[in-house]
Amino acid sequence: MRPFLVSCLGALCTAALALPLASAAGATAAPAAAAAPRATSTPDLPGSTQSLPVPTPGAAAPDATDRDFATVPAPRTLGLPARTVHPFSLLGVVWDDAAAALHGRVQVRTRATGTTRWSDWRDIQVHNDDAPDPGSAERHGSAVRGSTAPLWVGDSDAVQLRITPESSDRARATVPAGLRLELVDPGRTPRALRGAHADPPAPISTGAAAASAANALLAPLGATEIPALDQVASLADFAAAGLLSPARAYVGARPRIVTRAGWGADEELREKAFTYTHTVRAAFVHHSGSGNDYSCDEAPAMIRAMYRFHVKSNGWRDIGYNFLIDKCGTVYEGRAGGVAKPVMGAHTLGFNADSTGIAVLGTFTDIEPPRPAVDAIARLAAWKLGLYGVDPRKMTKLLSAGGNRFPKGAKVPLHVISGHRDGFTTDCPGLHLYNKLGATRRAAADLQGR
Repeated sequence: MRPFLVSCLGALCTAALALPLASAAGATAAPAAAAAPRATSTPDLPGSTQSLPVPTPGAAAPDATDRDFATVPAPRTLGLPARTVHPFSLLGVVWDDAAAALHGRVQVRTRATGTTRWSDWRDIQVHNDDAPDPGSAERHGSAVRGSTAPLWVGDSDAVQLRITPESSDRARATVPAGLRLELVDPGRTPRALRGAHADPPAPISTGAAAASAANALLAPLGATEIPALDQVASLADFAAAGLLSPARAYVGARPRIVTRAGWGADEELREKAFTYTHTVRAAFVHHSGSGNDYSCDEAPAMIRAMYRFHVKSNGWRDIGYNFLIDKCGTVYEGRAGGVAKPVMGAHTLGFNADSTGIAVLGTFTDIEPPRPAVDAIARLAAWKLGLYGVDPRKMTKLLSAGGNRFPKGAKVPLHVISGHRDGFTTDCPGLHLYNKLGATRRAAADLQGR
């Protein structure tokens, strides 16, 4: 059965979207909804993605050869009516042209699975500036799409979307072509990670073996974590980075890192090959923009969902960040290829080369980041940057691959530990986290013994 799509215009669309919200005593049930759309997944792989087209009533069909149709005319309000769907936990909006921007307000409300409780309307962070560099191999010949940031909403089985576009300079509202609401189910945590060992362990896949082998000098094959080491023992990690240990090294103690196997990555989703840059000269700090309404126990599922969103919805080769940190300060391996190695990420458009991306799970535009997460940034940066001989207190110069703040080819002076907004015009990593970076630089240098 084809998914039901709302078709509305102007005030009629606004009225259609203005359904009752949850009350203090409970919540209203969703109106009668169409059958849940079919999830796009392979039965033997965990997780799934439901992709719901968002109609743009009255818009002429764009000519794929005409770049003037990067955006299409839009009514005052558009979206999708409340509808029952297969269970999901994370969502985001994507569109066809990665170079196009969605200007306006995007809001959703969701219903907790198996209940009649609807959430309040929640804003989705519209500008998602974490992306592969222009001209990079990750963009060449691939279907990289534009997107909002993903939003974690928890286990849900119904959704409603409304988009209020802003007017352009030509005094008409426009939206990118090919808008779709993506609903991501992260899949159940693997049995081995839940402590369920009654069944024989499943054989490790080729992709999982390769991802684990990239950390072979740090942990055994199939390990769910790379253990913490003291500062002296961490000097051995130069070998894992493929580097020779200098006569005098300033390397922070290695923090405990949960591997991709530890958070349950489905290694069949990503592209098989790993991509590397030349070195690591800087660390860019991000917030994920996915909200703060999660528990630390949910962080692995949240990362699995974000990984699927980056690959299946955004068209990237793998999750974009090199590392992720939850609100409890746990560090997670991000993009595959080895935590000590200079893996090329997709985190800071224009400056992914010679850098590493660290994302704190949450949104810190209006609230303070948790202290354990901030401390974890310093520990991770002291170790990772120390392997490459970099002083966290210093400045460095990176060559821009092009973006909205620095043109392609510009040699840009940046802090060794920078916020995303230092290299790109964006709110990321949120003002409250950004304001912590000065102290983080000093703390990381102290941990290196400088």
